[in-house]
Amino acid sequence: MDTAAETSEPSPERAGIEAAEFESQGIEFVTMGMFIIDDIEYLPPIPPKKDVIGGAGTYSALGARLLSPPPLSTSVGWIVDKGSDFPTALDELISSWETAALIRETPDRLTTRGWNGYDEHQNRGFHYLTPKKRITAQDLTPELLASRAFHMVCSPLRCQELVRGIKERRADLATPDGNHLPKPVFVWEPVPDLCTPDELLNCTNTLPLVDICSPNHSELAGFMGDNGLDPETDEISTASVERACEQLLGSMPLQSFALVVRAGEKGCYLAKNGGRKRTKRSGNSGKRKKPSAMLHGSLQHDTDMEALFAGLLQDAEGVVADEEIEVDPGIERWVPAYHTDKEKVVDPTGGGNTFLGGLAVALARGKGLEEAASWGSVAASFAIEQVGPPDLGKDDGGNETWNGVRVDERFEEFKSRLAFG
Repeated sequence: MDTAAETSEPSPERAGIEAAEFESQGIEFVTMGMFIIDDIEYLPPIPPKKDVIGGAGTYSALGARLLSPPPLSTSVGWIVDKGSDFPTALDELISSWETAALIRETPDRLTTRGWNGYDEHQNRGFHYLTPKKRITAQDLTPELLASRAFHMVCSPLRCQELVRGIKERRADLATPDGNHLPKPVFVWEPVPDLCTPDELLNCTNTLPLVDICSPNHSELAGFMGDNGLDPETDEISTASVERACEQLLGSMPLQSFALVVRAGEKGCYLAKNGGRKRTKRSGNSGKRKKPSAMLHGSLQHDTDMEALFAGLLQDAEGVVADEEIEVDPGIERWVPAYHTDKEKVVDPTGGGNTFLGGLAVALARGKGLEEAASWGSVAASFAIEQVGPPDLGKDDGGNETWNGVRVDERFEEFKSRLAFG
């Protein structure tokens, strides 16, 4: 583990975190994404870049790390498989982040490498240049297994496999007195190649297993057989994003998950079903009633889901008064991108992964979805200002900076544009 930490670093309040709460935080974030060395090709006249640190795992770890100045940097877990061709400069870069990186030497193979290319809509093309080395639940050490949040970038079926594998292995970490680890946050990023109508059923079967499903606008549209673009302007269609989210949530009203759709310069769209909770009734007999959902029998292909959901707002005898029920309206909100000036976006590679790393670690620390998404937007802003990762440094006061800017100051400035806190 690369877990060096500088005790002279400023307190964790700098990243919106209460220091006392996280003095012995352990691992808060782990990504199941791979480390990849990227070759990136742009539209002319921009020249290509070679040997760029990359991969969904790397950039999501960066997103969590941006919100985790030392000593919190050691709460960020990820796995780096180093092949025989691993550049020394990347070794030094990874070490400088001071994370809980699990470094695995694999001298009998080449490091996983990938080709990236973008069109005028920032849609990414990608393929592997060398064989990939996937990360599984079996690769996680007990320390990494105890994480409060997990990020996965994979197909629906592989996501199901990973979640179940992680849960099974975490169950083995129970103490002799039967204490289990608390439920972690699962953040799923679907892979573009399998965001198709043929995979929609697998997608909906995966949603109940995760807390966050976060496709980008194109991937979400792909599940619905669409391209996600406005036919008149050829730009990202916010109406298409909202419509697809409404359809997915409407098909599964009893499940608790959130859709966080990353939509480039449009920002991200948050969509989550609400629910209900009953207030305490006076004179309650204490008898546990049969859940009203049981009265409807099992779900069938022709089940009227809207009628079923409405029926859950009363108890078995239909006697719960309206005032005894609090209904959560859920969330439907756009959170803007931090950078509104396109000239600030030098390279979007890894921006979505960085967003999800920031989102996941914020959720692990108890932030609400809207604030966590805002932290993710700020994290992503640092990733896309240059080719490769942002530059880590310190200001004159010894505070950590990225690209010469303190993360907490950028968040405070961004928060002033928003309607919370």
